[in-house]
Amino acid sequence: MKNIEKIINELSKIYDGTKGSLDHSSPFELLVAVMLSAQCTDARVNIVTKTLFKVANTPEQFAKMEISEIEKLISSISFYKNKAKHIKACSTQIIENFNGVVPSTMEELTTLAGIGRKSANVIMLEAFNNCKGIAVDTHALRLSNRLGLSAQKDASKVEKDLLKKIPKKYWPLMNHLLVYHGRAICSAKKPKCFECSISQYCKYFRSIDINPS
Repeated sequence: MKNIEKIINELSKIYDGTKGSLDHSSPFELLVAVMLSAQCTDARVNIVTKTLFKVANTPEQFAKMEISEIEKLISSISFYKNKAKHIKACSTQIIENFNGVVPSTMEELTTLAGIGRKSANVIMLEAFNNCKGIAVDTHALRLSNRLGLSAQKDASKVEKDLLKKIPKKYWPLMNHLLVYHGRAICSAKKPKCFECSISQYCKYFRSIDINPS
């Protein structure tokens, strides 16, 4: 897509696309934070993990905990019961299958409980500085559709379209820029089109009759 570089340049003026927004100090802490962030804001996750990681921040510690104890610590997170089960199961897998070390390949990461391709993409980029794709969450999917980068509604299919159209050198930036802009400007129900720095490249903006008055 001929406007990709223009879009990236514009968004990079506003957001720091070189880093994510989940607080962590190790690959395992990031893995847990990413797991908790599904259908939950990163801001909420950071509040919860600030306390959580003081109690436990290794696979060994979580594997020994009762699920009910993990639930209590993350109870303000959406779907906390399922996430507590995944954290414990994932911790056990890391101990039994990977000698207690978070695996560093996409193939291995996606064998872990609670870790799909989107989460694995984030971990590969931010924990191991090895970008293998573009994490497509609800924000990235919505912007990809609106910008005309993909007409697909399935995250995996949207990612395939993005990887075909976006030069590999920009993949790390796009992991973050689409998410940040989706949160700040291009919301699902009321996008702030007249505050948007990339509206001139937006298929959605061109296709609707918007009257600012």
